[in-house]
Amino acid sequence: MIFTETELPGVVVVELEKLQDERGFFARSFCSEEFAGHGLVSHFPQANISYNREKGTLRGLHYQADPKPEPKLVRCTRGAIFDVAVDLRSDSPSYCRWTARELSADNHLGLYIPAGCAHGFVTLEDDSEVSYLMGESYHPGLARGVRWNDPAFAIDWPLAPAVVSERDAGYPDFKIERPNRNSN
Repeated sequence: MIFTETELPGVVVVELEKLQDERGFFARSFCSEEFAGHGLVSHFPQANISYNREKGTLRGLHYQADPKPEPKLVRCTRGAIFDVAVDLRSDSPSYCRWTARELSADNHLGLYIPAGCAHGFVTLEDDSEVSYLMGESYHPGLARGVRWNDPAFAIDWPLAPAVVSERDAGYPDFKIERPNRNSN
């Protein structure tokens, strides 16, 4: 696998190293030793799949709060998505900034999103399927989200979402908080 850092600390593009022949290719999509060697979570107790019928379906931006934040590895196994990570770590140099990549069944890219970042996507094709490896089990009481079109992030989505859940559309404006760096 090829690990490429993005402009957000800890958000990493994971590219397959393909062994190709006349049949097609073979590649590892996950290796706990390689992930750990790059400082990434390497234990994923839960795997999820999201199927999305229509182009323009938006999911997110979701995260899980402390004490059980959830890092994740996201891949698009059918169709294509515009996948977004927003840095919500108040002590991060990229706090409130976002990064995005197109993930598709054709490009086989994965996006590793660390704990403390919100995640969401919009589908670029009908019948898109997304696979997630989750670094923490889901805890409903810790589920949180921020609005996809919140001006605090100013995400440049490639298309206007056509399908958005009430929950995802109804998150309030995000309140930017900086830690108090004055210590007496």
